[in-house]
Amino acid sequence: MSFQRKARGLVLVFAALALASHGAIARDGGPAKSVKPPTKKTVKAGPTGARKAATGRKNASLSRAATHPRVKPGVVSRTATATAPGALGLKSNVALVIDDKSGQTLLAKNVDDRQPIASITKLMTALVVLESQVPLSKRIEITEADIDLERSSRSRLSVGTELTRAELLHLALMASENRAAHALGRSHPGGIEAFIAAMNAKAAALGMARTRFVDPTGLSGANVSTATDLVRLVEAADKVNLIRRYSTDPHLDVQVLGRDVRFHNTNRLVASDGWDVTVSKTGFLSEAGRCLVMRARVDGRDLTFILLDSWGKLSRIGDANRIRKWLSAARLTARPA
Repeated sequence: MSFQRKARGLVLVFAALALASHGAIARDGGPAKSVKPPTKKTVKAGPTGARKAATGRKNASLSRAATHPRVKPGVVSRTATATAPGALGLKSNVALVIDDKSGQTLLAKNVDDRQPIASITKLMTALVVLESQVPLSKRIEITEADIDLERSSRSRLSVGTELTRAELLHLALMASENRAAHALGRSHPGGIEAFIAAMNAKAAALGMARTRFVDPTGLSGANVSTATDLVRLVEAADKVNLIRRYSTDPHLDVQVLGRDVRFHNTNRLVASDGWDVTVSKTGFLSEAGRCLVMRARVDGRDLTFILLDSWGKLSRIGDANRIRKWLSAARLTARPA
């Protein structure tokens, strides 16, 4: 019995020595794991890696194309127009530029966003006044009803001031005078409610499907439209000589309670070198930002500019100048040598 125990003990000892020489024994009693020296991992380009590499190359190519778009001789690149808003660093949240002759979209940014349009409204106010064929020589008094109680906006047209309907229209378009615009709506046949109904009917007739008006001044944030719709409004306004002249005059002197008062155009581009503006309107509300719509001749082309929801007092003017310089540069690049 003693011999058998000793024999088994010797067997176990030899077995343990054999295992120790082959590898380590697992502490938890599981199978032993051989220890391998650390090796450097190599990454193979499988299908996923190939896709990522291809995507990286594609994105790099698109980035280069956005910075240096290829332009065919004699035409403005559509690739350039598609990437322009980001490349130009526009401050306007909405931007649209149309070639009036060809109908080509030269620049587009959020053109179908529906938002407040502030005093751009006054272009529609002018259309309704002129199409109603009310006498422009009729004198209209500014009353307490024309005071803005909602936003307490300032006006230099004191209560009691009497001006002709033509003068009120001139001030509404050129200087964006809110009391002038309200007086035009209030004095309309049927009153201001009939005037607002006529504004919305005209919008529908022009195909401005996403536009709505609730007042003739633009002081309400409920006056809304899109850049696409506003192109139609600017086109209609540009066909009326009186709107073209009134909206682009640099200044106007009128009598306010016996004293001369000079009003200036809210769009400084109408008197700026390098710009030939044929119709113009600006607007501002806190919820609408700074707005500018206009038609202008740039490098021999008639263009419509729609710039909405821009932040900063001069940002809309800066955007217009950036776009004009970009278009001029694109035209120079496109011309055959």
